[in-house]
Amino acid sequence: MILSGKARVAGVIGWPVAHSRSPRLHGYWLERHGIDGAYIPMAVPPGRLEQALRALPALGLRGVNVTLPHKEGTLAACDNVDSLARRIGAVNTVVVCDNGELSGFNTDAFGLIENLRQRSAWRATDGPAVILGAGGAARAACVALLDAGVGSIRIVNRTRQRAADLADAMSGPCAAVAWAEREEALEGAALVVNTTSLGMAGQPPLDLRLDSLPLKATVYDIVYVPLETRLLAGARARGNAVVDGLGMLLHQARPGFEAWFGTPVEVDEGLRDFLLQDLSNA
Repeated sequence: MILSGKARVAGVIGWPVAHSRSPRLHGYWLERHGIDGAYIPMAVPPGRLEQALRALPALGLRGVNVTLPHKEGTLAACDNVDSLARRIGAVNTVVVCDNGELSGFNTDAFGLIENLRQRSAWRATDGPAVILGAGGAARAACVALLDAGVGSIRIVNRTRQRAADLADAMSGPCAAVAWAEREEALEGAALVVNTTSLGMAGQPPLDLRLDSLPLKATVYDIVYVPLETRLLAGARARGNAVVDGLGMLLHQARPGFEAWFGTPVEVDEGLRDFLLQDLSNA
């Protein structure tokens, strides 16, 4: 597609950024809907983040996604930040307003819960949830599940103090669990969410026996390279419902795209297959 002088432009900021699947994802929607627009990757080194963000209005960009290591710094740099992003403590989506101000949002919680709802029969009232990890993704997961109505969350982390700090930061029924007790924490759980990098390509596998997990529980891994981690393979083999992390990537992109390009979009099997082709070639 040839861009006109009125093309809408957005992109993704990160360091590094070459690995990002966001340009392919947004490019799919742009082409599918025949939109006069572009989505570009922008490598912004540490120390240049605010300068880059402040340049967006002058360059005519509608906004950006933000990936590592800039999510926390973007929260501080935005003129306006929505309450969800403040609760999570990070911004992953920036919208340039008509007056040139930068509004920051976090769509990770939205992506996590929409993926879970689309790809499983899980309901918030099913029972307790177990979250593995205590980083930024775990914080988004806690907020998403609490807002969905989950009655109890057990946060398991290799450093228990980080789990305790996250539990204390959440205004809800969250409890910290030591890593040594991770398997006991699965008893009676209706949902397990791995938010760590364990099991990701190039990382150690997640060491977790599922013997005490009820068979009716859903197991969710936000990792999507590989698409089926050892955790998901083990859960599937014993009869648990499983959800991979690719849908979270897809759904978290929707609010930003709709804000920048003005067109509602869907996450369907066509989009999923399109991204899977990219992952299979990685």
